[in-house]
Amino acid sequence: MRAAFRLRLRLVLAGICLFALLILTRLYFVQIVQGEEYSLKADRQYVASGSALFDRGAIYFTRKDGALVSAATLAIGFLVAVNPRLIDDPDAAYDALVKVSGDTIDREAFLKAAGNTQAVYIEIAHRLTDEVGRAIADATIPGISVLRERWRVYPGGKLAAQTIGTVAFLADDDVRRGRTGIEARYDEILARGGDALYRNFFAELFANVENMLADPAAAHEGAVITTLEPEVETRLVNDITVVHEKYDSKETGGIIMDPATGAVIAIASYPTYDANDFSHEAIAVFTNPLVSHVYEFGSIMKPLTMASAFDAGVVTSASTYTDTGCITLDTLPICNFDRKARGTASMQQVLSQSLNLGAAHLAGKLGGDRLRSYFMALGFGEKTGIDLPAEIAGLVKNLSSPRQVEYATAAFGQGVAVTPIAMARAIGALANKGTIVTPHVVSAVKLDSGVVKPLAWEETKIVFSPETTREVSEMLTHIVDHDLAQGALAIPSLSVAAKTGTAQLPAAGGGYHADRYFHSFFGYFPSYDPRFIILLYTYDPQGVQYASQTLTTTFMDLVHFLVDYYDIPPDRAGTASL
Repeated sequence: MRAAFRLRLRLVLAGICLFALLILTRLYFVQIVQGEEYSLKADRQYVASGSALFDRGAIYFTRKDGALVSAATLAIGFLVAVNPRLIDDPDAAYDALVKVSGDTIDREAFLKAAGNTQAVYIEIAHRLTDEVGRAIADATIPGISVLRERWRVYPGGKLAAQTIGTVAFLADDDVRRGRTGIEARYDEILARGGDALYRNFFAELFANVENMLADPAAAHEGAVITTLEPEVETRLVNDITVVHEKYDSKETGGIIMDPATGAVIAIASYPTYDANDFSHEAIAVFTNPLVSHVYEFGSIMKPLTMASAFDAGVVTSASTYTDTGCITLDTLPICNFDRKARGTASMQQVLSQSLNLGAAHLAGKLGGDRLRSYFMALGFGEKTGIDLPAEIAGLVKNLSSPRQVEYATAAFGQGVAVTPIAMARAIGALANKGTIVTPHVVSAVKLDSGVVKPLAWEETKIVFSPETTREVSEMLTHIVDHDLAQGALAIPSLSVAAKTGTAQLPAAGGGYHADRYFHSFFGYFPSYDPRFIILLYTYDPQGVQYASQTLTTTFMDLVHFLVDYYDIPPDRAGTASL
């Protein structure tokens, strides 16, 4: 009997403890996690009880030390509405309004609304400060209502605007949703349900208990933590803006990525927009060209062709070929950029002097099937899977051609068009010992419970052997040490692998423009254990022909910045091998 009594007593005590734990847990959610909502509840006199305040999860940049910096958040203020049927003298009402609010309310808008006696509720001003909103409310002007309002703000303004994205209404939708960028891609996580401020406190206290007991990672609502580093993003934005404006380009962009993980540290293009004030912008500016535009990248494709040939065993770094300056394939001419013959040329010369005939030679040695197989394995015919909306796949129809000429031109980066992010992922294989990864801009979700849930981006694919990429990295490092600006930009203590690309722009009626170009530049460092890969491009720069003229300085400046900012240690003795 005593044992049974003790068991019942223990069960009762366990139940009481569990009940107390549930109360304390729910109080934590109500007072801490949802504290801001209940602070607003205290302002109920300023909020229409039938309306819902806009709510949405935050988006964060991540500093190099792991600290979170706001990229998208909410601001709180007031809106002013009028009921024309309660306003006897619109001019007097406006004068009373101006007396307490200054010139924050537009006279014409107020008088137009006050004259519309068919309506009972017309909003005339938004995003007023707390001070102004309370002053208007305290004035108790007949027909004037002051309501709480929240809206999306982007502290960085233009910083990563096309990547962070926008929130807006659509014509057929009365709910603000993520429309572009991360805001759209992670809308289900960032969006919030209906406003719950006016539920009974004790009903709120015990609501959704089952959700708290379940796996917190199963919850949908939270904030998004990006891989974007704000200082690096700022530097990239500033640098590509300088290039764009200096050469009056049509478009300029860049990506800085960790080639081992696919984490995008910075991604930007120009022109862009201010995410806090975009109503006047053309629709085209909201498109993120780094995932939604395709380009023929030109000679930065040659290292990938070289790696394919090495990996297939059809040539070695010691191989040579006879360069005649021009050849004819399928009745079409293919020439080096300067049409000059090099005679017996080495594989290093193919990259150092960017020889189209060298790339065509490699394509011939590989054959169309093998070249296509390598390029498709690099992801050129598919989307990368980056967590941004509106990504498109590359245009690789020429890789299915029966003609040899299409494979020769693809080998030096013409006739095949891919997105900048696809090119960055493919080149990342050279920096990552032959393995491509999934690029991504979000690393984790911070749930409203406070739990941080890392996202898995583990899908990889081996394309080249580590030995192949080591050989190609040595060749690309040789370019920086000896050929780029005649070696004047080499860093004695740090190996840097890089390659420029200059491609003629396709003409609308077929063929290519003789005097319009697409410039690209990629590089990674340290060459044999890279921390970062950088891809830069500028579309149709004016008054200049070669990418080495437009992008070299920008690339090397970014390298020096990243080395200093991340304190990247040297990887070789104090002098470059000359």
